[in-house]
Amino acid sequence: MTSRERVATALGHQQPDRTPVSATFVPEVEAALRKRFGIDEPDLGAALGNDVVKACVGLELSFYGGPQPEYTCPWGIRWRWARNATGAYTEIVAPPLRGDKSKLDAFAIPDPREASQYDTFRALKARYGREKWMIGSCQISIFEAAWYLRGMEDLMIDMALDPDYAAALMDKVMQFPLAASRRYAELGADMVWFGDDVSHQRGMMMSVDMWRRFLKPRYAALFAAPRRVNPGIKVAYHSCGNCEAILDDMIEIGLDVLNPLQPLAIDPFRIKKRYGDRLSLFGGLCVQQTLPYGTPGEVRAAVRKLKTECGRGGGYLLGPAHHIQADTPPDNITAFYDEALK
Repeated sequence: MTSRERVATALGHQQPDRTPVSATFVPEVEAALRKRFGIDEPDLGAALGNDVVKACVGLELSFYGGPQPEYTCPWGIRWRWARNATGAYTEIVAPPLRGDKSKLDAFAIPDPREASQYDTFRALKARYGREKWMIGSCQISIFEAAWYLRGMEDLMIDMALDPDYAAALMDKVMQFPLAASRRYAELGADMVWFGDDVSHQRGMMMSVDMWRRFLKPRYAALFAAPRRVNPGIKVAYHSCGNCEAILDDMIEIGLDVLNPLQPLAIDPFRIKKRYGDRLSLFGGLCVQQTLPYGTPGEVRAAVRKLKTECGRGGGYLLGPAHHIQADTPPDNITAFYDEALK
């Protein structure tokens, strides 16, 4: 099978020749792997063995999005760089809509129709599209986009005490992924990828009733948008943490693929047993313990278990439960790919 055929088979809940594979990397890891293996082709993951190739537009590009020590992204959010023992990351300093609610009327999101932001997808599709499964991503879709602009505490208070304002803010920010997902479908994406972290490691960040009030109908609109262009396109969604409480609702409104199956929050094997006939799963390998602190043998054992149990019968894309982080030993990344590609 080609990678594209392999992923299509798996997402059709049939058994492919092997479980499809995808991993992504923080910038420090990507630079180290390119140097270690002498890789200069456009997509590092494709060179290492990924079956999917992904391009991104929108707010998710604001991470690592400017010079140190601070920068302002196209959405008007001011970010700052910070360091830990192994690498660097960015965090929000000043949400532009914090405080005065009247600022929302004049606030304009970046133009989702601006053509050049899709140049990366076009180039990657030209390079890999016949072989690889092509994903167009516009994560940070509604909830996260709203709180990045407003501040999390303020947005959560708005949802409880000023629901009209919260709804107006969400309606404004969701126009970007609505338009972007349609454009990806027009450009020939095999799958569009939305996402908001709506849960933490013990459960939802809000009540299920509040999620249904604010987010369920908006996600339903997002999932439908690219299918108006291509009814066969697949829809993926990312939420870290344990979002099991909303999975039946998400399936009801058309979700095909759930990512990332953070194993310290949500058991991928139990989710496979409960939802595997209705929902494809993507991720599952722990980036908090196994990849950074396990031995290569322990990484291989975890990969084999995921392939065997989650991959049985299709409906699964094997991968780490987030970007591979800068504290991960290179030998563990090699062990992941060696075992995954068997």
